[in-house]
Amino acid sequence: MSDGDVVARSLQDPLAFEELVTSLGPRVHAYLARRVPHHADDLLSEVWLEAFGSRGQYDEGRGEVAGWLFGVARHVLMRHLRRVERSRGAAPDDATQHEDWDAVDRRLDASGLAPVLRAALAALSAEEREVLLLVAWEQLSPTEAAAVLGIPAGTARSRLHRARARITDAWNTTAVTTARGEHHS
Repeated sequence: MSDGDVVARSLQDPLAFEELVTSLGPRVHAYLARRVPHHADDLLSEVWLEAFGSRGQYDEGRGEVAGWLFGVARHVLMRHLRRVERSRGAAPDDATQHEDWDAVDRRLDASGLAPVLRAALAALSAEEREVLLLVAWEQLSPTEAAAVLGIPAGTARSRLHRARARITDAWNTTAVTTARGEHHS
């Protein structure tokens, strides 16, 4: 049974929604934990409440359930970040400025290259970075990432291609610099 069938069935049998929580919950939690580690559990609860409440609006013609659910998660995350920024008296900004880069560094095998990757990611536009992270970290397809972001699939594929090219260029530049014995800072 597809996740779309589960959503449809949950309209008649609300307990059926638990199947989505079980199958997609770890991925959605990981998405939130990579962006706001200390608030991921609470935000995950908000995601499930919002998704359950709006499950009647899910349209299978617009994509897979995972894309819809990550869209809900992104809206919950952005609402949280706006609340945090308002409480600090600052203007709302995109989620990527709130990412816990130290946690990302700890997970990288090549920790010596973490600053290069961090700088390359920071150099991307927020739009390119978000598509890349949705595809790389959340394992969404470019079409699903497009649905999450509310953009055409072709736009998502273009942004992903540009992001990958820029990351590759930064990585290759570092490799050449390292091979020559120069230090990258």
